[in-house]
Amino acid sequence: MATSGSVAASGDLIVDNLVSSCGNVSNFARPAGHFVERNRSFHAASLGMRSREQNKSHGVHGYFIFGVTHMGSNVGGHLGRRYNTSSSMCYSDGGVPDGVLKETSHDETITSLAIEVDGKGVHGKTLKLLSGSSYLPHPDKEETGGEDAHFICVDEQVIGVADGVGGWADVGVNAGLYSRSLMSNSVEAIQGEPKDGIDPARVLAKAHLATKARGSSTACIIALKHEGLHAINLGDSGFVVIRDGCTIFQSPVQQHDFNFTYQLATGNEGDQPSSGQVFKIPVAVGDVIVAGTDGLFDNLYNNEVTALVVQGVRSRVSPEVMAKSIAELARVKALDRKRQSPFSTAAQEAGFRYHGGKLDDITVLVSFVTGSTDE
Repeated sequence: MATSGSVAASGDLIVDNLVSSCGNVSNFARPAGHFVERNRSFHAASLGMRSREQNKSHGVHGYFIFGVTHMGSNVGGHLGRRYNTSSSMCYSDGGVPDGVLKETSHDETITSLAIEVDGKGVHGKTLKLLSGSSYLPHPDKEETGGEDAHFICVDEQVIGVADGVGGWADVGVNAGLYSRSLMSNSVEAIQGEPKDGIDPARVLAKAHLATKARGSSTACIIALKHEGLHAINLGDSGFVVIRDGCTIFQSPVQQHDFNFTYQLATGNEGDQPSSGQVFKIPVAVGDVIVAGTDGLFDNLYNNEVTALVVQGVRSRVSPEVMAKSIAELARVKALDRKRQSPFSTAAQEAGFRYHGGKLDDITVLVSFVTGSTDE
């Protein structure tokens, strides 16, 4: 779990150069405070902004359990992989929560990132996401379904992923309950949004307000709109956008300290949704979005992910098959104790003696940006 360098900032952040395999985004803000995940204790963080040097590699999270359709039916399996491209459905990790979602204030500053992309335009095209996912829970957590959660809303063109903080298990709390509830509440919030005006930041704020389970979680929600991707990311889940074999964008990780990720919790106990970073990213037909949890990005370098995407595109595989191949390689690398990994690099930069991969829940969502010519 490593991150780009950061300096204190407020308001919108504009990045002129895209993240690529040759460089990292810098100058991202971090709130003060910390969550001592290393000692498995949980502390509320303040929302003050401060400058702090961060590591240079990146991490991410994810998970998937139940399917929630517009008709309210469930599609089974804690450990199943779900893939859908045509029916009017939202796949999620939990059932629709009880209670009514309430609006929440957005008076607090939301750190955002806007980038300009040179390349294929989107004029004359109606963009769509064709999405699939794969989830591999930690071998020791299979019976409880693991701690990651994710959803795919096909009609609404929105995907999301969350990673429950495992330290809660030490106080008898299933760390997956919060992430699953958060993603389920996100699905409900999405279905209450105007079809052409889904705001991931507003969705996350509503979901956070409605989530009452004990625990805490990272969160990443990505929506496709006419002008491109709109996304919010809080913590060390995240996503990359790959075009023509090159990574044109990679979301930065938010950590209070090494392995102490930003995280949402019930009420005011953790970071707030307004601490998440908001992104607006123009995309084009043929782009591939890979989202996931730190089980993916702690174990695979960006060039390894990109190579699998290129191989999958050439072989014309489905998003689900591509997600499966990426998740399986991440698991292989996680079990390799002799290999230098993104996580071990970050640990060493933080002053720890660590080598090899990091065994964890692994969630991967892959979305192909497709399009048809407007009449």
